[in-house]
This record gives sequence, C-alpha cells and structure tokens, in this order.
Amino acid sequence: MENTTKNSRIIAGAMTWGQWGKQLSKNEIADLIHHCLEVGITTFDHADIYGGYTNETDFGQGFAQSGITRNKIQLITKCGIQYVCDARKNRIKHYDYSSDYIVWSAEQSLKNLRTDYVDLFLLHRPSPLMHPDEIADAIGKLKKEGKIKEFGVSNFTPAQIAMLETGIPVSANQVEFSLTAEGVMYDGTLDDCLANQRMAMSWSPLGSYFKEINDQTERIKSAVMSMLEKYSATEDQLLLAWIMAHPANVHPVVGTTTKKRLEDANKASEIQLDLEDWFILLEASQGHKVP
Repeated sequence: MENTTKNSRIIAGAMTWGQWGKQLSKNEIADLIHHCLEVGITTFDHADIYGGYTNETDFGQGFAQSGITRNKIQLITKCGIQYVCDARKNRIKHYDYSSDYIVWSAEQSLKNLRTDYVDLFLLHRPSPLMHPDEIADAIGKLKKEGKIKEFGVSNFTPAQIAMLETGIPVSANQVEFSLTAEGVMYDGTLDDCLANQRMAMSWSPLGSYFKEINDQTERIKSAVMSMLEKYSATEDQLLLAWIMAHPANVHPVVGTTTKKRLEDANKASEIQLDLEDWFILLEASQGHKVP
C-alpha cells in the first residue's frame, strides 16, 4: 500500500475559513495560506460541502491571489455528501457515489480550487448503497487523467475499506480522533491504518476539551495543566502531541484560523510525551485505570 508521505504533519482544515466560520476575504485567505507555509503547514483540507459548497471557491480565489506555486502545497478534498442548502436542490441529506457523480464532483472541486489536480481525494462518509466497482471506475478515470494523485476515505470502518479495496486501493482514512473521542484506537480503525500503511488523519483533534465542561473534560484539564510547565507547552499542543504519539502517525486536521495557534500546532509535533504521561491523559479521559 502506497502511503501519502509528502503532506505536512499538521494539516490546515479550511472548513471554518468561509461561510461556516470566519468568512475570510480573498486577501485574508491568501495571507493565511502564506502564514501556514511560513510555519511549516503545507497541506490544506477541504470538502465540497463546506460553506454550503462555497469554501472551495473562496480558497481558490485566495490561492490565486497568493501567488504561491501549486507544487508548494498539497490539497485534500472530499465528495459524496449531498447537502441540503441553497446551492443544491436536495430534498434530504444523502450520499451519491455513482461513478458519474464522483467524476463530476472532482472536476467541480478542481475548477473551484483553481488547480489541475488534488493530491488526495476522499469519499466523505460511507453510504449503504456504495459499490466498489462503481467507485473504482470513477477513481481509476480520475487518476488516469491526472486529476487526483491519491484516493482515500473519511469516517470509514476497516470493513468498509476492505470492501472498497476489492475494486481499488485506499491510501488514507480521515476519522474523528482526540483525547475525548478515542474509540478509533480500539475498533480497529487505527490498527488498519498502521497495518496497511494508510495515512491516518484526525478531524476535530482537540475534541470537546474547549467546547464542553463535564466530568471528562475537567479530569483531562487537571491532568493537562499539571504538564504544561514540564513540556513548556500550551493545552492545544499537549492534546495534539497525545494524538501524534500513536504509532499510526496520525496527521491532525487543525481548524483554527488564528495564526499563533497554527504556529503552536505545528510545533506540537516536536513534543515527545513520556510514556506514563500519555497514559495519565488516557486515564483522565476514560475516568478509570486501563484494564
């Protein structure tokens, strides 16, 4: 299995750059792309549905404005979710993984991102109706034409990936993984990435730590705060370092648009947590000793 290795360890998630978040202008997007490259983040994560099918266009305009050459960055995008919004005449949220739709969606993403190819093209979420041969036909065509470099999935189980691989290799899986959502360490998902050399990515890598106040986040916060001085780190950095300690070589997708936090996130890859500290944080999350 070929693994995606050229991507930066920290990936900039663009979901909140547009209408679903900060609503950055073309110039602000160009400036933020430049900043990401300056601090060592070269990979940008998208999906066609972000911003109600508007984020890719906004990013593409900002990228064109930036003057950065295409070979300096890596672009990830996703397809498959049919979202209910002004841009689509959908009556209900659903999934479409027909061959024609996958090809059409990829070509729309290329147009919107103002690029000739994407480095990694993902199926956004599994559909009960997806067929490996149908998907393989589309991905094979897109690869042959040079429109996508590598193919992967997001939020897929190992069994679903195995089903797809009867038709086409899968080189990456982007899943929810954080200290407050660590189930993929136990359900075979990260084991599958490690065993098959798939690129593992984590969306929402900070989990609910900053979003919720409950017993779990309070326990984690107490443990994290006790380690800040030892590692000369921020809370964000320790949460990211915990994820990156997993042997699957997980790439966190960081959604912030704050320049300092992006810089700090990239530096988190330099933190090596002591073994017992890693388990102290795990115990804080689970609320009990490991079995």
